[in-house]
Amino acid sequence: MRSNRVVAGWLALAPLFVVSGVSQAEPYFAVREGLKCSSCHFNAAGGGMRNAFGNAWAQSALPAKRIEGTGTDSWTGMVNSFIALGGNLRANGTYTDVPNSSAQSEFDLEEVRAYLAISAIPNRLAVYVDQRVAPGGSTNLEAFARYTTEDQRWQVQAGQFYLPYGLRLEDDGAFVRQVTGINFATPDRGVQVGYESGSVSAQLAVSNGTASGPEPDEGKQVSLRAEHIQNAWRVGAGFNFNHTDAGDRQMQGVFAGVRTGPIAWLAEADYLMDETLGPQPDGSSERKRWVGLIEANWLITKGQNLKITAEVFEPDTDVDEDEQNRYSLLWEYFPFQFMQLRVGARIYDGIPQNDLQNRRIYFAQLHGFF
Repeated sequence: MRSNRVVAGWLALAPLFVVSGVSQAEPYFAVREGLKCSSCHFNAAGGGMRNAFGNAWAQSALPAKRIEGTGTDSWTGMVNSFIALGGNLRANGTYTDVPNSSAQSEFDLEEVRAYLAISAIPNRLAVYVDQRVAPGGSTNLEAFARYTTEDQRWQVQAGQFYLPYGLRLEDDGAFVRQVTGINFATPDRGVQVGYESGSVSAQLAVSNGTASGPEPDEGKQVSLRAEHIQNAWRVGAGFNFNHTDAGDRQMQGVFAGVRTGPIAWLAEADYLMDETLGPQPDGSSERKRWVGLIEANWLITKGQNLKITAEVFEPDTDVDEDEQNRYSLLWEYFPFQFMQLRVGARIYDGIPQNDLQNRRIYFAQLHGFF
């Protein structure tokens, strides 16, 4: 009972510690709870390290049960008032069935990540690092310094970070994240200004536009994300423009979330105009594409979520019958704090001539975070 009181205490005190904590979450949590992404995460747009409130929520509200430790303290991610640590691991088992090919199965270590936040001036000045340490060699994903104004409304950060655009889904393979090219595998280097006040969350970034690669020209990328948040619903919009010598790429989109009883709904639609793909068959210089997502998350019982998604990708609006669809069904189980099990299936439905666009994937995933 004492441990439960400690968790409740951290929930009450968590807003005082906005620079601690851990792991990558999903936006349906925020929709279900009526919170901003910044309520639980170091990044205002979501993903990456959790703060103390996020850690307390992950120990008390998220799992089916709580394992009580021998001590009296609960994990907050904070080493002290200046330093916070966290970690994340995903291990998968997949079975892939592609028409006219032999099925394949494999076990894979998707990622091991470490997080570090140093708050030299608590709540005002911080340095943050998100490092992918395995598999393979170590790769930096985020590394930036951030200054926050005294009223906590404005933030300015510089370095390498995930760009603000759309729903920050955990699944980088989702069409809205894969086609737009803004996901957890494509951070960029630049400067970002953020605003958080009441029901408004907004971020504007100017970056190289090279997904953290070297800058080959003088062109730059501008990314904007703004969201209006209420207790049971939210709506937002995004804009991205990348100017390069190879051509310009522009996209704009809208996204939303709503809670209806035990179901949290997410939706996003994006329209892209891309000159970097070269001259088109009709003689135009750009290809026009659009992509969409609808997702439902049903809270079966505490610690168990059933996720159903439907996605569509139109690779070229000037070409008929080239659409691609993807349907997913996932069961997510949080047996106890800082542990998630996922079992699911994904069915791809594309043009009949392309076997890969008609594959089926069945998978199980172990996700540990702290």
